[in-house]
Amino acid sequence: MLKRSEQYKIGGEWDIPGGRIDPGTPLLENLKREIQEEAGLKLTREPQLIAAQDILKPDKHVVRLTYLGLIEGKPKLSEEHTDFQWFSLEELKQLENLDSFIKELIDKKLVH
Repeated sequence: MLKRSEQYKIGGEWDIPGGRIDPGTPLLENLKREIQEEAGLKLTREPQLIAAQDILKPDKHVVRLTYLGLIEGKPKLSEEHTDFQWFSLEELKQLENLDSFIKELIDKKLVH
C-alpha cells in the first residue's frame, strides 16, 4: 500500500498505484507504467482484473479498474506518496484512512 502525499490525496490516505490511461495504449501497458512510476516496481506476470467500480462526480464519470498481480523490486516512491507498507489482509481490514474503494473490495471479499 502507498500513502498518498497531501497534494495527491483523493480518498483515503492509503491506496494502491493507479492513474490515468494513455488513450491508444493497452490497459496492461498503462498498469505497468503506473506501478513503475508510482512505486518503482515491476509487474511480473499477467494480472487478474477483480473489479470495475464507478466513481460518479458532479462533472465526470470515472471507472476504476482494480487488478491483483505479482510484483518484484524494491519500492521507490514518486512525489505522489510519502510512504509504503506491506499489510496482511487482517491489517488492511483494521487500517484507518484506507481508500474507500479498496475497503469496498475487501468487504466484498474480492481481495484475498
